[in-house]
Amino acid sequence: MLSGAVGYTLIPLAGLLLGAMAAVVRPPGPRATSAIQHFAAGVVFAAAASEILPGLKHQGAALPIAIGGALGVAAMLLVKEAGRRAGGSAGLAAIGAVDILIDGLVLGIGFVAGQQQGLLLTVALTLEVVFLGLTTTLALRERIASRVAVLSAAAGIGLLLPVGGFLGSLAGTLPRPYLDAFFAFGLVALLYLVTEELLVEAHEQPETPAITAAFFVGFLALLVLEEAL
Repeated sequence: MLSGAVGYTLIPLAGLLLGAMAAVVRPPGPRATSAIQHFAAGVVFAAAASEILPGLKHQGAALPIAIGGALGVAAMLLVKEAGRRAGGSAGLAAIGAVDILIDGLVLGIGFVAGQQQGLLLTVALTLEVVFLGLTTTLALRERIASRVAVLSAAAGIGLLLPVGGFLGSLAGTLPRPYLDAFFAFGLVALLYLVTEELLVEAHEQPETPAITAAFFVGFLALLVLEEAL
């Protein structure tokens, strides 16, 4: 379980590097970026709703869920406030690194819940991390002129994914109440990624029906994939 969870973090790590290379070579246009962000948001939302929420509803205890959820809300708000205070490209890159660590943590927690849950979260977070790599690398380019240095810095940030995956997978050794708290934390983190990052950035561009529909295409795509597995 432990080595498997860490190994699967290499898939979103590859996605992050893909986004980083796109930022260096040829970033996608605003409308294409918005459409794919809507799609990724739908996928991540479906993963949270179908893979983590049901287990908490049917097996979780109220107090650990409340504590884990509250800690998740506090952590996400602290990340947001830290980014606001830091400002500029360095602050954005630092917050991107924290997000990457949390993504790895959520993925590790997902594999604790089960192999299928972990695989579906891998798909969802890989899509989200592609755009996190894109925005983080664009921020780094404002401070670093060398493309090689920028890609190296992005790769270094991406290594926080397996670190987070390792920490999340350690939750499998904890008693059930602690697992409930970890799952609630992961659920809040995923919902934050959708509502406060992917969709906020996607809505910076004028929307069309096709762009809006991309969210629901992503949502349904993960549900179909879940049934196929």
